[in-house]
Amino acid sequence: MLKAMLAALISAAAGSTLAAPVTYNLDPNHTYPSFEADHFGGMSILRGKFNSSSGNVVLDKEAQTGSVEVTIDTSSIDFGNPKLNEHVKTPEMFDVAKYPQAIYKGKLVKFKDGVPTEVEGALTLHGVTKPVVLKINQFKCMVNPMSKKEVCGADAAGNFSRADFGIDYGKQYGFNQEVKLRIEVEGARAD
Repeated sequence: MLKAMLAALISAAAGSTLAAPVTYNLDPNHTYPSFEADHFGGMSILRGKFNSSSGNVVLDKEAQTGSVEVTIDTSSIDFGNPKLNEHVKTPEMFDVAKYPQAIYKGKLVKFKDGVPTEVEGALTLHGVTKPVVLKINQFKCMVNPMSKKEVCGADAAGNFSRADFGIDYGKQYGFNQEVKLRIEVEGARAD
């Protein structure tokens, strides 16, 4: 009986050591970094998104750890207004010629029922890196019924001051510098 219990424990321990982190490559057709920013101190809210991004999520379900990295092409900014799009690409704001990418890197933390509920990370924007915490509103992994591949998806949100990154255009007109960031992601398991 003791031998059987010992064998079961060794087998269980060996099985847990075989579990490894899994990488999911983000699908650019299902990954949308978007944001909301103030216009004239409460007159209205400008909403936009970035149309081009890439990255990955690494998830170790057993260890309840993981990481995320999203690279955003800042020239793909889209407010749905071509004139505004061109203005925010200039040196007055994003200066996309000098800073063509924004990068968010973080650790998946605060797992609840096997699912991360937060990302502790850092955003590099306009040549400046600052901590930005994202709250994960939903996170799900499953086999996609269409592609038959294992996929994970999430919706995460956080806030930051754009002035902290050297993008304070409009401050002189009363624009609130707080930005609401939202990142919707889906990624397929890397083979």
